[in-house]
Amino acid sequence: MALDGCGLLCKYTLFIFNLIFALVGFVFLGLGLWLRFSGSTRAIFQFEALNSSAFVIAVTILIITGSVMLIVVVFGDYGACNEKRCALQIFSVLVSILAGAVVVFGVIAYSRKVEIGLRMGEFYSSIYLLYVANGDPVLAVTLTFIQKLLHCCGATGVTLLDFAKETCPDPNSFLEHIKMDACPGAIIDVFNRNAPLVMGVFVGTGALLLLALICSSTLAKKLKTPSSPQYIILTQPQTSQLEYIPTSNSISYSFPDQEPVVFTPLTVANIPIVMT
Repeated sequence: MALDGCGLLCKYTLFIFNLIFALVGFVFLGLGLWLRFSGSTRAIFQFEALNSSAFVIAVTILIITGSVMLIVVVFGDYGACNEKRCALQIFSVLVSILAGAVVVFGVIAYSRKVEIGLRMGEFYSSIYLLYVANGDPVLAVTLTFIQKLLHCCGATGVTLLDFAKETCPDPNSFLEHIKMDACPGAIIDVFNRNAPLVMGVFVGTGALLLLALICSSTLAKKLKTPSSPQYIILTQPQTSQLEYIPTSNSISYSFPDQEPVVFTPLTVANIPIVMT
């Protein structure tokens, strides 16, 4: 059915939201699967003693989060592009659960910022040691992203002596050519000093999910199937709506607004003769 301006706005908003969500989901899932099944990291998951390590937990979260995001995108894009109410309703339920989980995780991250900071620092250290041992290009990209984001260099911060200095960001001063912030300490400081900002990121993400939920619900209402038309079958016209038209050799009934239909009486001439 045709959508009005509000319906079209919600439709295209959902499309853009799902496009961004799909890109992030593919990055999370791809990185998680690579870290899980790559030859340089696969051995970590084969030791039961390391199953509770920060690296294993982080990789598992990446895979689960990326998979859930892509499932949400499938229902969202299908419902918005094809204007399917059932898919939009499933999308709304999934987004509601995801928004609640994001907000809850943000509150937990704020309340346990020291422990989570230590876990994230441990996760970085695991990636750093694996890259130094194997030189995996995906690990190099991951280290480069983290270090440029936090403007830190390696496990010690000594640029000239670092084993992965090629992944370090460009120094901003002369002293940073010699010494920069160590990344494990920088990660812990970020969670300690910027805990309200980290929580704000999670709450902001929840707000975006809530906006997608509102658009999905609005579009689903706009696509509400109209009620089926009512059909009335008249077996015979009402007497009040008929007009009797007397004729000498014919009888006819007609509606007042229509031309009269004349039924000629059957005569002998109209009866077929069967020859025996």
